[in-house]
Amino acid sequence: MSNINLIDSFQEFKDFKNIDRPTMMSVLEDVFRSMIRKKYGTDENCDVIVNTDNGDLEIWRTRVVVEDGFSEDDDLEIELAEAQSIDADLEVGEDFIEQITLESFGRRAILAARQTLVSKILELEKDEIFKKYKDRVGEIVTGEVYQVWKKETLVLDDEGNELLLPKTEQIPADYFKKGDSVRAIISKVDMMNSNPKIIISRTAPEFLQRLFEMEVPEIFDGLITIKKIVREPGERAKVAVESYDDRIDPVGACVGMKGSRIHGIVRELKNENIDVINFTNNIQLYIQRALSPAKITSIKLDDEKKTAAVYLKPDQVSLAIGRGGHNIKLAGKLTGYEIDVYREADEHDEDVDIEEFSDEIDSWILDEFKRIGLDTAKSVLALSVGELVKRTDLEEETVKEVLSVLQAEFE
Repeated sequence: MSNINLIDSFQEFKDFKNIDRPTMMSVLEDVFRSMIRKKYGTDENCDVIVNTDNGDLEIWRTRVVVEDGFSEDDDLEIELAEAQSIDADLEVGEDFIEQITLESFGRRAILAARQTLVSKILELEKDEIFKKYKDRVGEIVTGEVYQVWKKETLVLDDEGNELLLPKTEQIPADYFKKGDSVRAIISKVDMMNSNPKIIISRTAPEFLQRLFEMEVPEIFDGLITIKKIVREPGERAKVAVESYDDRIDPVGACVGMKGSRIHGIVRELKNENIDVINFTNNIQLYIQRALSPAKITSIKLDDEKKTAAVYLKPDQVSLAIGRGGHNIKLAGKLTGYEIDVYREADEHDEDVDIEEFSDEIDSWILDEFKRIGLDTAKSVLALSVGELVKRTDLEEETVKEVLSVLQAEFE
């Protein structure tokens, strides 16, 4: 065998798609030099020539010719008689150069080399995957569901790399089965026991931002900026946008004609309600927009404590709070203010502040009602037991007792 064709000898190489050929050949050279050291004690007098174009590798060993009986190290020197039996023209002091064939290492050594080689290439491939995805954190990736477990879903990208979508990063309405196509954002990349662990997310605000960038050219081109996104995945999201061009309506551009642009995003997020609002530095106006679709009567701000007392007509309170309290919670996150909602009392409507019942109802229970904007007896009585249980953290029995106390006031 005049040379060693490594591509033919090590078919496993064809499976390593993430390693470029020069890197692979460099690893091959290291592995073969290790084999040479094991067999001959040193590789200093050996030349390993790798042809990266066709996968050929040649090993040439050089030894100095010495007088018969004077060789002190057969790995570095060769006696004259032995050298001349191969090349009669050689003299003492000259270099004896021979080519080492793959067969000369023996079957066991070759198998061991193959195992080492595959191991090193796998390590390199893992490093390449890690580097590739580390640089892509924040990007959207599309993959195919391979396996669904209780706490996470395994997704494969178009190169067969494994991506993990934890249950906590899934929208509550998400339901996947093997073979489904899934879109998510690359949120975290770590090395766990020398294996790259790539976490993807569908609940991160950045996922919604990337979807907007894909659907709205003005955002992609930088004409419209997304100032902030807050989400309750699968329920509601609020997106504050700003335009640097007075001729562009940022909200209209994001929603599209008859909702054409936002509909695709809403479908992707399992019908998550998305409120797109104009960003402003006027905090009162910003809070007013953030509490959309509720119409606000007045606002009292405390800039030091970052709190806002918002007053609304009775029929607007539930709109401001939203289902499950999502609207008011998101408005607070978006604006950075803790928002308290107060019901404006109607002159002709006899009502009682729920604080008046503090001698009969524990203060922590009253606080729970106030937290969701119910600060009068009638505002509490206007909702069913089921709705109150859903909006508060109170037990059904506790809610029933409170309603009984409040009802008695108006009998």
